[in-house]
Amino acid sequence: MNKYERLKNELATTGKGKMKAFGSSMLPILKSGSQLTFQKATEYKIGDIVFCKVKGRYIDAHKIIKADPHKGFLIANNHGFENGWTRTIFGKVVTGEYQNHVIYQAH
Repeated sequence: MNKYERLKNELATTGKGKMKAFGSSMLPILKSGSQLTFQKATEYKIGDIVFCKVKGRYIDAHKIIKADPHKGFLIANNHGFENGWTRTIFGKVVTGEYQNHVIYQAH
């Protein structure tokens, strides 16, 4: 089981989970190697950083930039690259930590 499947299962069973995210697509909000705490939610909104599946691929920490009642949610990184529309969101980032400091806190 890979880290995405493990997190997906944790969110489905307990409603919470943690995973490290790597890459520069969410700079300056999140840094590569950030420890993210995810929480399952009943509603997701524009601006939430989410763990989801787009076109069959796991996206571990990108933002919701648009919502549509028919299409679902449009997911993108923090530099304007759009991953695509999805209805499959597993959870949202509530806290991001980097080198033992909180660098992101969901509102």
